[in-house]
Amino acid sequence: MGSRSRALAGWLLVGVVAGCTWVELKPQGEKVRQLTPAEVGRCKLLGHITSNTAASIAFITRPKSSVREEVNRLARNNAGDMGGDTIVPTGPLVDGEQSFNVYRCINP
Repeated sequence: MGSRSRALAGWLLVGVVAGCTWVELKPQGEKVRQLTPAEVGRCKLLGHITSNTAASIAFITRPKSSVREEVNRLARNNAGDMGGDTIVPTGPLVDGEQSFNVYRCINP
């Protein structure tokens, strides 16, 4: 394989990897849902978290849907670790980072 072919294969690999989601949803994160502020009025606020992941890899911007899914999975996992069952975004996703409030809505 020539150097040109290796370079092309390397860039193709980076492109494929940039679109992948690497965060696994833990069992406690599977039980966490995302709601809106209007839906958590009777819930107990447990705290705040910020989740972040790489928005680009090797100068390749990752698809926003992959970044959003990864940040959401991280938030759900962290909320589950805190004993929460609900997350509510407190701001937009910016450069692979988003903040959430964590609530317990079932048996608050």
